[in-house]
Amino acid sequence: MKIAANLWELVPFDRMELVPAIAQDADSGEVLMLAYMNRAALEQTLATGRVTYWSRSRQELWVKGATSGHVQELVELRVDCDGDAILCRVRQVGPACHTGKRSCFFRAAGGDGALTEVAE
Repeated sequence: MKIAANLWELVPFDRMELVPAIAQDADSGEVLMLAYMNRAALEQTLATGRVTYWSRSRQELWVKGATSGHVQELVELRVDCDGDAILCRVRQVGPACHTGKRSCFFRAAGGDGALTEVAE
């Protein structure tokens, strides 16, 4: 079923012209990280197959792994039902997190809110 003619008609970028983008390991389904994309990042990701984000802190495009070598090769790009989030199914080379962890989601909160590190 086709909901929109193309990606650009469906994605309602926010007031900063960004959309949240989740990186997920294409083989295991593990959620690796959350970042943001603007239109240029989406276009570059689709054109090159290398996942590109918008760095809110540096205010520039950021090709994941350009300096670390921990690249994300795009397997499939999906859009959620409302078009307000992107899912990048990727092949991750090396860790996804800048801390060196495989995933950015390596802490779990208990019922009291206390955080514990989970095993990878």
